Amino acid sequence: MEEEYKPQALLENYDWSFFEMELYDQNVIYVGIIIFVTGLLPRVIEKRMITAPIIYFFIGILIFLFPLDYTLGHLADDPYWPKRLTELGVIVSLTAVGLKLNDPFKARNWRISRWLLLITMPLTIFMLAAMGYWFLGFLPATAMLFGAVIAPTDPVLAAEVQTSSPDKKDHSLSKLALTTEAGLNDGLAFPFTNMAIAMMLAGAAPANWFQGWLLIDLFYKIIVGVGIGGAVGWGMGKILFSFDPIKTKIPRISTGMLSLSLTLIPYGLAEIAHSYGFLAVFVAACAFRSVEKTHHYLGLLHDFSEEMESLLVAVLFVFLGYYMVNYFWADFQWYMVPAALVTLFVVRPLTGMIGLINTVIPMKKKLLISFFGIRGIGSLYYIFYAFDATHFPEEKELLALVILIIIISVFVHGLLAKPAVKWALPAEE
Repeated sequence: MEEEYKPQALLENYDWSFFEMELYDQNVIYVGIIIFVTGLLPRVIEKRMITAPIIYFFIGILIFLFPLDYTLGHLADDPYWPKRLTELGVIVSLTAVGLKLNDPFKARNWRISRWLLLITMPLTIFMLAAMGYWFLGFLPATAMLFGAVIAPTDPVLAAEVQTSSPDKKDHSLSKLALTTEAGLNDGLAFPFTNMAIAMMLAGAAPANWFQGWLLIDLFYKIIVGVGIGGAVGWGMGKILFSFDPIKTKIPRISTGMLSLSLTLIPYGLAEIAHSYGFLAVFVAACAFRSVEKTHHYLGLLHDFSEEMESLLVAVLFVFLGYYMVNYFWADFQWYMVPAALVTLFVVRPLTGMIGLINTVIPMKKKLLISFFGIRGIGSLYYIFYAFDATHFPEEKELLALVILIIIISVFVHGLLAKPAVKWALPAEE
């Protein structure tokens, strides 16, 4: 069929196809709207209880309620691109978290969060795995995956309960505990996710997979990831701050490049070594921060990382809106509502309080730390990572449950963050 010249066809035949919008242009508009809202939103909601991810989620729903010329397909059917997108969101946020911490390698900064990492996190994983197996009817591997992906916390989705940026002094032990917990448990959930994958590939019997999991997935990958991150972060810090930090003039234009390199280099090296890139990125940011504690450039690096993080959070929650409109209700089952509520408001607070038994802090602070086990980007990454590694028979059902937990967490924890901080930390504001 011979193609026609559309301007002439418009004038002679009133062929309005001249004004048809290309899919690329449509997507450009959507991305531009997301970026604009991401830049404007912090000012609009600064003194309000609502948080940005809630708004991004509703924007996603509104966008995808309109009939489009294409569909992206179910997220569980093609987990590779959601895995990569959430992966980028996590590593950028880990850089921002690591740069927040003053003296990150001093034991006193971990005196609360170490109990959350050593007791609360494993206890949460196995309690949720038991609930998934005994009460939700999941296969053993799916139940284990449920516990592993829901374990990581994500205080970046409620800025009120995280430590301030490097150029601000924040002495809140509670915020420090939640921030350091999130920084490490986003990487420490990996061995348990790999355990679920091993159970699905080799069978639930530990004899089939335990030795490889223990030596490689637990010891090797953690040790090598931490080592690479520490070496890269320390080396980059020494190079950048090799002169007098007061006299050193670093062009502002290089802020983004250096921040991204601090994220991508340790992550790439750790992944090449088949270790845990998440741990490498967080440790690299901590090592970089330990080299220089006062230079104004730390604040610039942190601010750029947070801007990137905000944009990626916006994109991810818009896509959650897409999933909600197109697939959630087909995957949803009513048992998921009580399961999500128990996960967020029984299991996490209970395991949090158990982990904090040995800490000498006021009860209000224990309640705050235990309650704000916010779920977010890390949980999305781990579930897509597992789905990309192997097939789980109940994956669509599990994805719906995990996303429901994240959405409830973002709503409840986001709305309660400011009043909870005022109630528990009035002297630390």
